[in-house]
Amino acid sequence: MKSRIIFNVAVLFFLFTTLLWADTITVVTKENAIREAPRFFAPVKAYVKYGDILNVIGKERDWYRVKFKNLSGYIHKTAVEKRSVTSYGNYTNSTAPSEGEITLAGKGFNPQVERQYRSNHPQMPYNLVERIEKYSIPEKEIISFIKNGGLSEPQ
Repeated sequence: MKSRIIFNVAVLFFLFTTLLWADTITVVTKENAIREAPRFFAPVKAYVKYGDILNVIGKERDWYRVKFKNLSGYIHKTAVEKRSVTSYGNYTNSTAPSEGEITLAGKGFNPQVERQYRSNHPQMPYNLVERIEKYSIPEKEIISFIKNGGLSEPQ
């Protein structure tokens, strides 16, 4: 009985220290998916958003195996970084930057840059860009297209 208690305490200690020292990554895209396998069109287990912190379990090629809440799965390296997301605590709800603005600003693009670009390039059809931004195709249709077309995912 005593050895069983010692064993349980040792296991709990190991799990606690593993979680405490776990490598973490931060989602840097507006939204992304944690997938069942390290493939772009593997089934989605959960969606994550900008600023979510994920615990790294391992790495396979360009994919991180992560734990998020009670789920584990894969996320591509381009959707995350090993850094924390800055807090914007001094803003009110009406002045705080949106998640999209934060993401684009991190890539060097913000509303001011867009306005400047629009004024310098009035011939550009921005209404088409706005339509494209709103256009989305359900993932099931994309997967069906890939299978029906005999296409394969990049390795």
